[in-house]
Amino acid sequence: MATYEREITDPVGLCRPDGRLDPAAVGWSRRPLHRSAIPGWGRTKRWEYWCVTTPTHLVALTVSDLDYLALNSVYVLEFGPARKREFERTAIVPGGRGVRLPDTVAGSAGTRPLVVGPERPVRGQVRIEIAEGPGGTRLTARCPGPGRMPVEVDLFAALPDGHETLSVVVPWSDRRFQYTSKHTARPASGTVTVGDDVLPFGDGAWAVLDHGRGRWPRRVRWNWGAASGRTDGHTVGIQLGGQWTRGTGSTENALCVDGRLTKIGRELVWDFAPDDPLAPWSVHDGEGGQDGRHGPEGQVDLTFTPFHVRRVRTDVGLIGNRTDQCFGHYTGAVRDDGGRRIAVDGLLGWAENVRMRW
Repeated sequence: MATYEREITDPVGLCRPDGRLDPAAVGWSRRPLHRSAIPGWGRTKRWEYWCVTTPTHLVALTVSDLDYLALNSVYVLEFGPARKREFERTAIVPGGRGVRLPDTVAGSAGTRPLVVGPERPVRGQVRIEIAEGPGGTRLTARCPGPGRMPVEVDLFAALPDGHETLSVVVPWSDRRFQYTSKHTARPASGTVTVGDDVLPFGDGAWAVLDHGRGRWPRRVRWNWGAASGRTDGHTVGIQLGGQWTRGTGSTENALCVDGRLTKIGRELVWDFAPDDPLAPWSVHDGEGGQDGRHGPEGQVDLTFTPFHVRRVRTDVGLIGNRTDQCFGHYTGAVRDDGGRRIAVDGLLGWAENVRMRW
């Protein structure tokens, strides 16, 4: 059941001095080992995306540098029985002025904090600070909220000793490639304040990180799914990808079970209705399955049932973006690299379908 992809166990540089991908960087690791400096300019994308979930509400923070502009956003969704509320604030920075994401890898304690936006944001402005430190990552943000109410985020995403994460290089060519570090099932704590309302993030709060550095094609499509929580007596993090890695020899698919990573080298099959994103989705690896449909060795057989869709539609100048990010629950089963079957019962997360021109 082991992946055929090469596991990297020592630090390695992502690029050669001329900005082309170093072949030695192609592979995956259980902790961030890539030095992600990308020399030169052009079609380089850098971002940090954090999503912290609870059973009734969630918050997502994005800081991105796309070479010619930057996009920084705060997204809050309440979906509990007492209240349903959705809010998003996005700041667009032409030329990316003041937004320079570091070339160090995510999860390196002691690096300088990443800070974007003014101390006291007004109108459409957003301030986000991401600070690595002992034991995890501090996430803070401020922005004007609905009805001019202030929104403040103050969260800590813990990284327990020995907790493994997925880092992988996806090569389209030596000029087009992506380094991504995906962290799931990181325990979180803190608060998000919207006006006078305080949303607690305590027991049952989980953080997911998407850290990306690379040079991308002009047009691309992808699926991404993630979920974290307790199920079948285990702490489980699920990381699922699709479309964009096809034909590269690499995938971004992995499980994290009680802090131990299982890398899945197979491409996943995503069955969903693009015109009806709130219909159930099916994600599996083409083998195995709870009813034996795909053979005996499958590691992923999941149904995702959405309850909310976050739609983004942009068609302005250089950027065209069509995103359906659905939040919901995963059920089914996964198997770790030791063959242990783990039942997945209502694990909270998301699945998205993206078409991008950038």
